[in-house]
Amino acid sequence: MRKLWKICKIIFGVFAGLYALLFAVFYFDLDGKLLYYVVEPFLARHYDKMPRRDVTQDEYKMGNL
Repeated sequence: MRKLWKICKIIFGVFAGLYALLFAVFYFDLDGKLLYYVVEPFLARHYDKMPRRDVTQDEYKMGNL
């Protein structure tokens, strides 16, 4: 019975720690800050380097007229 109680306390402690960690992420908006300061600049650098065609140089066609 003591062993079961010890296991329950360990499981409760793990879940309480996980809850505290997730609450801190939510409270301080850490996921949004990660996206804004790390992911977005990386994606901007990546997509700014991609070659693109110049759409202003394309010929304009009127269809079947």
